[in-house]
Amino acid sequence: MAQNTERARAAQATPTARAGQVGGTATAPWPTLPAPSSPAGQSPQTASVPQEARRGGAASRKVAVVTGAGSGIGRAVAHALIAEDWSVVLAGRRAEALAETARLVGLTDVNSPTVMTVPTDVTRPDQVDALFAAVQERFNHLDLLFNNAGTFGRTVPLEELSYDDWRSVVEVNLTGSFLCAQAAFRAMKAQDPQGGRIINNGSISAHTPRPHSVAYTATKHAMTGLTKSLSLDGRPYRIACGQIDVGNAATEMTGRMQTGILQANGQTAVEPVMDAADVARTVVHMAALPLEANVQFATVLATNMPYIGRG
Repeated sequence: MAQNTERARAAQATPTARAGQVGGTATAPWPTLPAPSSPAGQSPQTASVPQEARRGGAASRKVAVVTGAGSGIGRAVAHALIAEDWSVVLAGRRAEALAETARLVGLTDVNSPTVMTVPTDVTRPDQVDALFAAVQERFNHLDLLFNNAGTFGRTVPLEELSYDDWRSVVEVNLTGSFLCAQAAFRAMKAQDPQGGRIINNGSISAHTPRPHSVAYTATKHAMTGLTKSLSLDGRPYRIACGQIDVGNAATEMTGRMQTGILQANGQTAVEPVMDAADVARTVVHMAALPLEANVQFATVLATNMPYIGRG
């Protein structure tokens, strides 16, 4: 009986680590990661935000990569995931914008979760590879990719759209999304246990175009095909893929909605917008589902925007 009592006391004194957790809270900062290769004259492409003490320990947290995390929906989603105790890797072209996203989280708080910034141009395969290599080096697993980086491009009549304008939109919105999805897919397939989730940021324009938006609309329709293919090809490996189609979240990209934008009838009208945090809450819900469940497509829009009945 005395031996059993001693065992019980010992069990209470020594917490048992959860599956996948390594020894409680880490207190030492993570090492600086090697920078991806960059052309002459450019600054290194990888920089990690200093790590503060945090709840749980890195291995007990789910890990997400958010592209386009320096502003708008990407920033809102990153903050929402962090609030739910995810470790978040912030990716985007502008290092200073990523640092601001991290600063707004409150990294000086002793309980702030893990955040890492990796400046990345998603149109460059070498930088995308370096992004996901940094994720593996630091966390050794990946649970979520929010494929968010995108650009609207120039709003001009079809006949005035240059080849370079077309190509720049396609490279960011479609090629960049493919490269990130491919790298995430490889990581999720190779890790043990297998699996993870990819959420693509589509658009209302994946269904219905605006005037003078041929490049953007074409890439967002293509995003739907990418989502469906990833969903199908991911089934054997427990990789789920869904898409969120957003209408008029208040971001830098939608500033013109609030000053007046061309409508299908040729008139210019101000359109209502919604808080990007409303989009972020939906992404967090999609991300929190078990891999046996998936939101294949979700539409979140400002209630009174001209979408239903557009034109």
